[in-house]
Amino acid sequence: MRILVAEDDPETGEYIRKGLTGEGHIVDHVTDGREALAQATLQSYDLFIVDRMMPGLDGLSLLRALRAAKIEAPLIFLTALGSVNDKVSGLSSGADDYIVKPFALAELSARIMTVARRPTLKQEVTELSVGPILLKLLTREVTREGQRIDLQPREFLMLKHFMERPGRVQTKTMLLEAVWGIHFDPKTSVVETHISRLRAKIDKPFDRQCLQTLHGVGYVFQA
Repeated sequence: MRILVAEDDPETGEYIRKGLTGEGHIVDHVTDGREALAQATLQSYDLFIVDRMMPGLDGLSLLRALRAAKIEAPLIFLTALGSVNDKVSGLSSGADDYIVKPFALAELSARIMTVARRPTLKQEVTELSVGPILLKLLTREVTREGQRIDLQPREFLMLKHFMERPGRVQTKTMLLEAVWGIHFDPKTSVVETHISRLRAKIDKPFDRQCLQTLHGVGYVFQA
């Protein structure tokens, strides 16, 4: 799972990050509520672990902001606020679980797995449609204005990644992680090469460009 930990205490945050990374998760750690919100809009996460008392944006406000932005990944509060009223307010606000500090990493791991196993009420997404492009996830069929486009597997994954985040800038590092599973910059032109191939198929034959380059920043898919 890809997990974002929002914890303003560096030692606690690093303890959680190392522990969950050792269990096979991909973990990012931020120390500020606003930074957490910004990170969540740039990267897709499977779970959030959030302290209630943070600078910038407190935990409850962060949760409300995430839901307002249609970011529905489960969220677990991990906090020193342990009164009954604190727990009720946290769970009533939409949190999926509530853990009071001090805590054991084993308990946190167990709670994560419990939350992850809960069935979702959301209908399974089988199609992505952004602007003139339609992507069918089950058949891996891609069309633009009714015209079929044949993509290679990496090209399909890259287009899917972009279409799940329309209007959001995607850096080379983000694409390497999402499409190739590489968590460092290997100093190759593999991203640029695939961007060029993808653009030649989904944009070049048509009169409007969807996949745009922001020089020195990254790429963005506009409807």
